[in-house]
Amino acid sequence: MRTSQGAPDGHVEHAHHPLAPGTHVYRLAGLAQRYHVHGSGPVCLALSGGPGIFWEYLRMPALEAHLTMVYVELIGIAEDSRLPSHPHGYTRERYSGFLEILIGRLGVPEVHLLGHSHGAFIAAYHALNCSEQLAGVVLYEGSPVTGPEHGEEAGRLVEAFAARHAGHPGLPDVLAAFGAMPGISDDEQTEAVAKGVLPSYFADFWNHEERYAPLRDAIRATYISGLDEHRVPETIDDRAALKELAVPALVIVGRHDVICGVRWGTELSELIPDARLLVLENSGHFGHVEEPEPFADAVSRFVRETARPFRARTP
Repeated sequence: MRTSQGAPDGHVEHAHHPLAPGTHVYRLAGLAQRYHVHGSGPVCLALSGGPGIFWEYLRMPALEAHLTMVYVELIGIAEDSRLPSHPHGYTRERYSGFLEILIGRLGVPEVHLLGHSHGAFIAAYHALNCSEQLAGVVLYEGSPVTGPEHGEEAGRLVEAFAARHAGHPGLPDVLAAFGAMPGISDDEQTEAVAKGVLPSYFADFWNHEERYAPLRDAIRATYISGLDEHRVPETIDDRAALKELAVPALVIVGRHDVICGVRWGTELSELIPDARLLVLENSGHFGHVEEPEPFADAVSRFVRETARPFRARTP
C-alpha cells in the first residue's frame, strides 16, 4: 500500500470502537484527524467539497437509514489539523494518504467512498491508487478535469444562470461573490463567498429559500489555497487514468449544477468502465438536499449491489 505524504501511524485518543456513533479523533504526524459516524449498515465514507468546507452540510439522513456513514473531516479544515505549509500543500495525494490510514483503522474488509464536489476529485484519486480498499466509489458532482477547460464551462453555466434570473434582486450579490473568488485569502472571505454563491448552486433556491437558507447560513469554511507546498497549482486531468478504473462507480450530477455540470458527469460515466450515471433532473449541486429520496435510493442500491456481505459490528 502507498505511504502518504507526512502521514505516519498515529495514536488513538479514545478507546471506543472506531465505528461507534459520534465523533472520533486521532493524530497523524501531529495533526488531528476527525471523522463523524452516523447510521448503520455497510460502511460508506463521505468527503466534503470546497476545498475547505466543513462536513456538516453533507449530512445525509436518508442514507444513514441504510448505511454507516463516516463523514471525514479533511485535514486543514480545523486549526489542529493544519499542515505547517497551511493554507498550501493540500494535494490529492496527501488527502488520499490520510484517508488510506483512516480506512485501515475502521477494521472492515472494504468500504464505499462518496466524494462531493472537490471531495469527488479526492475520491477518484483514491479509487485509482488504493482500489484494494474500496468496494465502490460514488463521484457526486465531480469532473475529470480542473483548470481552464473546467473554468470556461462553469463560466458559461453561471452566465446562463444569470440570464434566467435577470432582474432578481438577489442576483447582483451572487455575481459579486463569484467575482470575489480569485481574491480569497482567508477563512472569513472563503465562508462569505461560499454563502454568497450558494443560490446559484441550487436548481431553484429563491423559490424555496425557506427550505434551503438554513443550509446556506450554517456553512462553515476554511481557506485552502489549492496550491501545493511549493505554491504550484494542482491541475487535474484524470481522463486517461479513469479508463482503467477497476472500482465499480456511480456518478451523480444535478441537471442544473453550474460548477460540475452534466457535461462532466456524462464524461465521467463514459470514461469509467461500466459506470452508472444518475442525473437528478430537479437538482443543482446539492442533490442530497434537493432530491434526497432518489439520491439515497440510488446510492444505497449501488452499495448493496457492490458490497461484500456485511457483518454486524460489535460495540
